Amino acid sequence: MGRFSKAFIASSIAFAVASALAAPAAATSTSFDGAWSVHIASSSSQCGDGQIVSIGINNGQVTSSMVSASGSVAEAGSISVILASGMKKATGYGHLSGSSGSGIWRGPLCSGTWTASRN
Repeated sequence: MGRFSKAFIASSIAFAVASALAAPAAATSTSFDGAWSVHIASSSSQCGDGQIVSIGINNGQVTSSMVSASGSVAEAGSISVILASGMKKATGYGHLSGSSGSGIWRGPLCSGTWTASRN
């Protein structure tokens, strides 16, 4: 597996892991629906850095055509997500506000931060 593939998978998984740690929301929000670009940064060069993952939010639910994704966005903007690719998995959590957002992620071997912008 190439370095780019490992980095992309690690970053995707990390974002998912970080999102899943967020406090569950009582209700989902449609105000954040649409396409988002998420920049994933790792605290370790071995896990890759600077990857971009496209996600979609529809009726407050997180999806992605790039990786397996599940999660939700609360009315106040709290987001929690689990991303997986093959055997690798990551959880992410954070907050969206208007057309941007940020948070942290964790995977079994890696962790880091993420920032998002609405497309």
